[in-house]
Amino acid sequence: MTDEILTTDMIGDISEIGTGDNVVTNEVAVNDTAECNNADGRLQTEAQGNTVESADCNQSLSDDNIITIEHLGKTFGEHVVLKDIDFSVRKGDVTCIIGPSGSGKSTLLRCINLFEEPTSGRILFHGQDITNTKNVSQYRRKVGMVFQSFNLFNNYSVLGNCTIGLRKILRIKKAEAEQIALDYLKSVGMDAYVKAKPKQLSGGQKQRVAIARALCMQPEVILFDEPTSALDPQMTGEVLNVMQELAKSGLTMIVVTHEMTFARDVANKVVFMSDGVIVEEGSPQDIFENSTNERTRVFLNKENEK
Repeated sequence: MTDEILTTDMIGDISEIGTGDNVVTNEVAVNDTAECNNADGRLQTEAQGNTVESADCNQSLSDDNIITIEHLGKTFGEHVVLKDIDFSVRKGDVTCIIGPSGSGKSTLLRCINLFEEPTSGRILFHGQDITNTKNVSQYRRKVGMVFQSFNLFNNYSVLGNCTIGLRKILRIKKAEAEQIALDYLKSVGMDAYVKAKPKQLSGGQKQRVAIARALCMQPEVILFDEPTSALDPQMTGEVLNVMQELAKSGLTMIVVTHEMTFARDVANKVVFMSDGVIVEEGSPQDIFENSTNERTRVFLNKENEK
């Protein structure tokens, strides 16, 4: 490809890929390359060609929680979006965050992935505060994200979308990158479309490719920001089926969703948010059947009426 522009400094950064005058801007689910050698606790950063000491690797082995949120707050000017948020995520958890529109759910995910800088509080990853980390790319390699609007590169094929992070960021050779991508595309039922461009796909197919792209980076956690909000019922079912299989595989997931059936049947923890605060959290049974909070019950009754 000639005159290609590619800027991918870290996962989720604004990346541009274009040929000639055709430039596409995306938030890419790719990460800078960083590998943890748990034997000696050193962090190898190939992209910089050096080695730095890090306590993250060894400490992560002894911490039960993958992610812990402590007193998190976020304001935009005078508008308070998140207020004193506390919750934690363990390995294998499927946490569904539900609540009315405008309650701060998506902003919470963007803070967890550091797309937004928290105004107050801490985000701990394996016990280490990453709120002010200078190595955002390392963190985002381990905490991936799937967006509402797919964010695929229109210039690239399905296979190219899934290999770009592996090749440009992790420096994996083409043949190996393509095999990794094919394996994950097969797992989401999209291996037959490797040569297709995003414009040739349905919304559900695009979202499944986006999920495969996130999986290619082999993160510990994937954040899903209303992944079915732009889809019709049939496409929604396709994506939810893939996510359900991922949950069964043991993938740790935090999912902002309006799909109450998915939250009830697949999650092991449900968090109800309203007006920027966590109103109630617990097991699906706690929230959907035995809620003790009036705001939770009113919200669920309205959802059931839809």
